[in-house]
Amino acid sequence: MSSTTTVAIVGSGPIGAAYARVLLESNPDVSVVMLEAGPQLTPIPGESVRNIADPDEKARARELSQGPQAGALRESLGIPAGTVVEGMFTARQGTHLIDFGGEGSGHAPTFPAAAASTNVGGMGAHWTCATPRPSGSEKVSFIADAEWSELIDTAEELLHVQSAAFADSPIGGAIRALLAEEFSELPVQPSTLPVAGDPQPDGSMRWTGTDMVLGELLDPASPLAKRFELRDLSLVRRVEHENGHATGVTVENLRTHETYTLAADAVIVAADAFRSPQLLWASGIRPRALGHYLTEHPVVITTVAVDEDRMKRFATEDDLARELDRRSVNPADPVAAVNRIPYAEPGHPFSLQVMYAEVPPFQLDPANPHAGNRWGYVNMGYGLRKHPRYEDGVTFDDAELDYRGFPNMTISYELTDTENAEVELATSMLRRAGGSLGSFIAEPRLMPSGSSLHYQGTMRMGEADDGTSVADPDSIVWGFDNLVVGGNGLIPTATSMNPTLMSMAIAVRGARALASRL
Repeated sequence: MSSTTTVAIVGSGPIGAAYARVLLESNPDVSVVMLEAGPQLTPIPGESVRNIADPDEKARARELSQGPQAGALRESLGIPAGTVVEGMFTARQGTHLIDFGGEGSGHAPTFPAAAASTNVGGMGAHWTCATPRPSGSEKVSFIADAEWSELIDTAEELLHVQSAAFADSPIGGAIRALLAEEFSELPVQPSTLPVAGDPQPDGSMRWTGTDMVLGELLDPASPLAKRFELRDLSLVRRVEHENGHATGVTVENLRTHETYTLAADAVIVAADAFRSPQLLWASGIRPRALGHYLTEHPVVITTVAVDEDRMKRFATEDDLARELDRRSVNPADPVAAVNRIPYAEPGHPFSLQVMYAEVPPFQLDPANPHAGNRWGYVNMGYGLRKHPRYEDGVTFDDAELDYRGFPNMTISYELTDTENAEVELATSMLRRAGGSLGSFIAEPRLMPSGSSLHYQGTMRMGEADDGTSVADPDSIVWGFDNLVVGGNGLIPTATSMNPTLMSMAIAVRGARALASRL
């Protein structure tokens, strides 16, 4: 590379990709080396596995992302298959549990569903692509509204957000109409859920992954690509630093187990909300708030068989036939129309997502009267707020190493009376929503803590270096001049919605600030 300024990015998810793209587009003297501990899953680096049509290929990609300890790479990376019982590492497809119960497992008895993905693209290869805008108290208070709006606009462009996806679906419209009747008293009304992806001529979607955020950086013909390098199976073991200045990173090549140091003029740590703080801790970078103030979205879910008579008030048999024809183009992607009732204060302090599908997300007993329901099913869930507390978080033990050789994690987390009251209210509203659409085939229930995969707050940004935050408003770690953190962990507020768009906006702000410094 001919550039004189090198930036090392730890993590290859959407946030790391945003930093890479903004930096390279902003400063012609910068080169970027992106380091990812996991393997590349698809020929296009970071592509969403939802775009893989072949079910066997999709399953293989998801298995490979269940950590370097998974799949064909397990033995070659030095972790014997017998270390864990099959299924103990695996949480949702494409992820692996933090607390898997085997040797070197993290400890998360109060946050048992905590999970991560380890692959090129990070969770951006597996996410639902939901991109609602934050509103009200969800937003970061020390970023002015005008700037915030512009940052969100830019984040939506990077993620290819479609605000009216599925808006032309009569089935989706019928679901919205029924929900609007049920919740006419709310300050917000049902609408289509913004999602990240490019609509295709055949009516399907090409869902956004990190590849779409990187854009020209992956095009060999682009000048930007000449200043960008992505190294997979490259585990960053330490951020090197001196007197408040990051000097580079120490990296283990997981193919050869050789270790080397990559010198850098700036370092961006954008792994995830648990492993980024873990890396900082292992590097001797330990702000008081590091790992603390953990929040997620408690999730209350249900599944409903859609009622034919109710739907026929707003949609016809021909509408249903056209919907099924359209869906048959891409049967590997089970979700059709996606609706929501957004967050609004004070009357609706949570977010409802309503996803229409032809089949339920689990095997239904053929004897069940709702099995094979011709009008399909909706999977519904309320995302709720977790109010930040210092006591909720992840701590690290230098005396106990995890399976990768890092100070081991212990996650502590508790729903307080405040959250429990909102869970109770959301459950009653979910029952109303489901009842307005059809018959329950799964009763509304609170998912185990950690199920949302929306982990926030562990590297929270703040206005002052007062011990309650890890990074300044430009995402630079307090006490440093060139060490940046990125991802959902920076979000300091109680939110109810999918955090990717918000984290992307914060990353755009941080990348612009770093570009000007460089």
